[in-house]
Amino acid sequence: MAAVPLALCDVSAPSISNMATVNKKQKDDCEGRRFQDRWKLDYFFTEIQNNCVCLICQETVAVFKEFNIKRHYQTKHASYDKLTGNERGEKVKQLEAVLTAQQRFFTRARDSNENATKASYEVATLIAKHCKPFTEGEFIKDCVMTIVEKICPSKKQEFANICLARNTVVRRIEDVSRDIKRQLEAKGTEFDFFSLACDESTDASDTAQLLIFLRGVDNDMNVSEELLDLQSLKGQTRGTDLFVSLCSAVDDMKLQWNKVTGIITDGAPAMAGERSGLSTLVCNKVREEGGSAIKLHCIIHQEVLCAKYMKYDNVMKPVMKAIKLYSLQSAVPPSVSTVSSQHPG
Repeated sequence: MAAVPLALCDVSAPSISNMATVNKKQKDDCEGRRFQDRWKLDYFFTEIQNNCVCLICQETVAVFKEFNIKRHYQTKHASYDKLTGNERGEKVKQLEAVLTAQQRFFTRARDSNENATKASYEVATLIAKHCKPFTEGEFIKDCVMTIVEKICPSKKQEFANICLARNTVVRRIEDVSRDIKRQLEAKGTEFDFFSLACDESTDASDTAQLLIFLRGVDNDMNVSEELLDLQSLKGQTRGTDLFVSLCSAVDDMKLQWNKVTGIITDGAPAMAGERSGLSTLVCNKVREEGGSAIKLHCIIHQEVLCAKYMKYDNVMKPVMKAIKLYSLQSAVPPSVSTVSSQHPG
């Protein structure tokens, strides 16, 4: 008799492990690991978000298994056995209504808290945009509460939940700032090319500030223009100092130097110097990274210089005279103009 190949024996007969798996699945199905509708009436249980919840005490049973559910009912709620027939069904409906009402209450409370948090972020963003002190949030809330008390007193508690304390406003603005930075980083990875614009100024505390603007374009020709960073210059403001601050901003945003196509600055020596100016150092950096960038003089600064050093008296004097004359005529009250036109003498 010819021997049967081993491979055919493996195919024709299921292995012991496969049989154990099938038997385990059949056992699970037989035990009823799904919620059974009759458990609602028999044991006062219901299913909520794939959880088996007791309608009486609102505790959760970990496994959809009748033995566990029955043990919970007999151990803690055996007194409900005296309810039968329609009385038992009415009790189930009553307990379901109570549980549903509680869920709706917590849902409304959660939605209210979310709306209050969103409103707090919106107000903090407005405070930052208008450069107002962080303490203005408390003043704004006092104004809002006064209005609410007069117009819709029933909503007073919802508005009172909006937190606009100074520290909260600070945290909200920091969160918004981090989110904007995260979005700019994600958008910067999609840029095919981008250019930079830099301007150096001094704030009220006599601290030099370097403003860095970014303008980039992606493969779909979507153009984005954002304030990349505001760098404070504590020491000197030489071209090399500006270049270090600019490199810190570009590297922190994970932008690639070989994608820089140009840099625009004003005509200050620290910005546009031929040897150690910021624009020259940036072009050299881009060239080292395998790219090519050009340096440009800001057109707005050029217009200011032209207006300052070039004399156009033959043009400007008639224009200014006409503007002043128009301003004087428009300032005369209509009744006086009418009387003057009727009685020229």
